[in-house]
Amino acid sequence: MAEDFGKKEWIELFRETGLDETMMENWHRLFEARYPESHQNFLQWLKLPSKDIADIRTRFR
Repeated sequence: MAEDFGKKEWIELFRETGLDETMMENWHRLFEARYPESHQNFLQWLKLPSKDIADIRTRFR
């Protein structure tokens, strides 16, 4: 994948496919519930700061 692909581009793709804020939150909630380690890896792949990752994972538990 392109090196410049990150959170912004991921959100743009979600929005272009019709996901609204509630749907994106549900996506995170399911990802965290079903595959917590993969969710962690995905957030790291997006190069999010550790604090942001912890906040996201706590929010969607």
